[in-house]
Amino acid sequence: MSTAPRPFDSLAFRNALGSFPTGVTIVTTRDEQGQPVGMTVSSFNSVSLEPPLVLWSIAKTANCFDVFERTDHFAIHVLKEDQHALSDLFGRPSPDDKFDQLPLANGVANSPILPDCGAVFECTLEHRYAGGDHIILVGRVQQFAVSAGNPLVFHAGLYRGLK
Repeated sequence: MSTAPRPFDSLAFRNALGSFPTGVTIVTTRDEQGQPVGMTVSSFNSVSLEPPLVLWSIAKTANCFDVFERTDHFAIHVLKEDQHALSDLFGRPSPDDKFDQLPLANGVANSPILPDCGAVFECTLEHRYAGGDHIILVGRVQQFAVSAGNPLVFHAGLYRGLK
């Protein structure tokens, strides 16, 4: 009988994490030149009501990691169930024209605000923590908005709605 530990299967671990349904968000900010930057994120969570804090994480290998590693503000958009195309657009590493066809508003600290989302949390950076191959960003919610509609849900590699 061998007592050697089995190698950790990262793919199986990722698939196991996929058994937990999550909402789908897009996080936006601006780079140092003022250009909008955004990505699809499922690692969003509430932290505290007082003060109002939320968190999300980004892989160190993400194309826009450098921008989010330096930013001091961001907006988190909770997507509605009919916004899978928007999620897919922001889930791709490129193109740079993600924002071209979207009417943007400017939020707290000039964060780009996407239209027609289920909720938007406009944040200033409260903390940034190392988390393995990710960093965890904790934001203090400066303002938020909510609109009617069911959320987009991601589970087992597929988009789903509430039933």
